[in-house]
Amino acid sequence: MSRPHPEPVEGRGRRTGASLSRASIALAAVLALTPAAALAAPACRVPSNLSPAPVEPVPAHEVQRGVTTAYYLLALSWSPEWCRTNGRGSTSQALQCGGEPRGFVLHGLWPNGAAPPYPRYCRPVGPIDAATVRQMFCRTPSPQLLQHEWQAHGSCGWSSPKAYFDQAAALYDQVAMPRIETIDRNALTAGAVRRAFVRANRGRLSADGIFVAVDRRGRLTEVRLCHDLTFQPSRCRGGTGAPDRIAIRLTPSAGRRF
Repeated sequence: MSRPHPEPVEGRGRRTGASLSRASIALAAVLALTPAAALAAPACRVPSNLSPAPVEPVPAHEVQRGVTTAYYLLALSWSPEWCRTNGRGSTSQALQCGGEPRGFVLHGLWPNGAAPPYPRYCRPVGPIDAATVRQMFCRTPSPQLLQHEWQAHGSCGWSSPKAYFDQAAALYDQVAMPRIETIDRNALTAGAVRRAFVRANRGRLSADGIFVAVDRRGRLTEVRLCHDLTFQPSRCRGGTGAPDRIAIRLTPSAGRRF
């Protein structure tokens, strides 16, 4: 499944694909600076028959190679909303939407550039191995999306699926997810969502590093956390999405657990 999304924006920095080893060094630094308690992978039931998705066809017009990377976006998808609009039909959708409730899931880790065109499909890559798909499932419950993210974004700065998803997992596992469903709906604004993330991640995240994405009707779709070239949280130089004052409509999870 190819899951379209608004692409990253803004910034200047290094060439995609040029110093792949630097990503490994940055990952080691992230792990070293993170308290052990924060490095807890989400738990869920992994299907016994889970298998990798095939390599997806690459649209020629979407290939953008040699674009400078300035910073990164860690995209967190609000799963109840994605399932409301997309959650029927395919096996991948059934995996994410047909089982246990989910809140914020990992959409992907995106190299970001100064302006269009953005880094995308930087080199031909193959399928993800089964072990990586199983390792990532509780974060990204879609083999098709994992394959898409590796091809479209991981190919723009990492030498292997393991390197890319290890980096994405380390960043995702550091984030304490706030229970945004506990916010009174009359007080639920984009600013309230940012403040909830800041409170849950005191000393690590700041409001100017949190991009809140909503659809045309004000429904929350994603929260994107900006990171610098060393994968530390940073200001979003391309803006922070929905203004603080904008009222948010929130698709609830089953049982409102999140």
